[in-house]
Amino acid sequence: MRDYQAALERLRKDAAEAALIRDLATVPAKREMFDRLALHLTNLADQVELAMIEASNKTAKRA
Repeated sequence: MRDYQAALERLRKDAAEAALIRDLATVPAKREMFDRLALHLTNLADQVELAMIEASNKTAKRA
């Protein structure tokens, strides 16, 4: 589970960095690309977090 947690933290950090670059970008095309990247990374992080919760719930039900 630690691997998932590390991946989740990395995705959240990368999403925040992409959002920061988006906010600092002056070229509209760059701003749009980093906005899409931030959203994509956030969605991936949300999916990893959901998978972790589901796995934890399955483990708890077995016990």
